[in-house]
Amino acid sequence: MSSDTHDGQVPWLDSEERAAWMTLITMLMTLPAAIEAQLKRDSGLNFFEYSILSSLSRPQEHAVQMTNLAHMAGGSLSRLSHAVSRLERQGYVKRRTNTEGEGRCIQAVLTPEGYAALVAAAPGHVREARRLVFDNLNTAQVRQLRRIAHEIAGAAAPDTLQHIEAEIELADRLERES
Repeated sequence: MSSDTHDGQVPWLDSEERAAWMTLITMLMTLPAAIEAQLKRDSGLNFFEYSILSSLSRPQEHAVQMTNLAHMAGGSLSRLSHAVSRLERQGYVKRRTNTEGEGRCIQAVLTPEGYAALVAAAPGHVREARRLVFDNLNTAQVRQLRRIAHEIAGAAAPDTLQHIEAEIELADRLERES
């Protein structure tokens, strides 16, 4: 359908928007696959498992409530539960019941073995993120990328974005304190 065809209901993409959309979709299909391949090859972890370990590494007690961890790692509770079970079998994570605070909840806790696996996987993951993304952008483009990604994520998943923003703030604070 041509970009100048309108049915009165659908605001069709113009040629610039269509090109941007197609390029974005290409990035969304190829970048996760490249990151996943590097992590699997170098550490045996998939990206979701790496995200879980990374999210658990930030709090001082290395424990996060499962529902919050699902948001932080970008998955459903069901997917998280299966992944945590795999990580438990590897000795990287354990579950515990927390009765402190607002009622009873299940937390995932990073074990020393899980922390060691994350520390071993992180350099390769960061090198790959640099190679695929940041080595191709200048400082201004990195800032633009963050703003653009923030707007799109906010429209697609505002709750997840809110959790990620909290994670970014925590990581920034921990970096300043160290």
